[in-house]
Amino acid sequence: MSKKINTCTPSTPVMSVGALSRRSGISVSAIHFYEREGLIRSTRNAANHRRYSRASLRILAIIKAGQQAGIPLAEIRTALEPALSGQPLGREDWARISESWRDDLDHRIHMLQRVRDRLSGCIRCGCLSHELCEMFNPDDRAAAQGPGAPGLGV
Repeated sequence: MSKKINTCTPSTPVMSVGALSRRSGISVSAIHFYEREGLIRSTRNAANHRRYSRASLRILAIIKAGQQAGIPLAEIRTALEPALSGQPLGREDWARISESWRDDLDHRIHMLQRVRDRLSGCIRCGCLSHELCEMFNPDDRAAAQGPGAPGLGV
């Protein structure tokens, strides 16, 4: 009886760090950093080389998306806890993770818009000084509010 092409067992679903780097677009040094930080895991083969599961590609995609959105690595690690415990990540998991980041992102977007809108007014006169600006801070009234830029809430 002959073997059918589609019944062959696939090769072991693991990749070297180089292959993972090429597939993910993330440098080898960054992958090693993420592993040291507990964001991804590897196993070792008989030659003591790191081997990563294909699921690491999805985890790296989530890390990259989170970093591009400005999410701190500690929060990314927390979001990835199920995957780090060996559970596969699916679309529902990504929906849960992205939804958990949405409020923080909306807040930061709002704050950045406020800073942007106020910044153009602040530099209008060119002095760039809260202490000396007679237009926006006559008699240094802002000093009574404490250090930092008053009214920005950042």
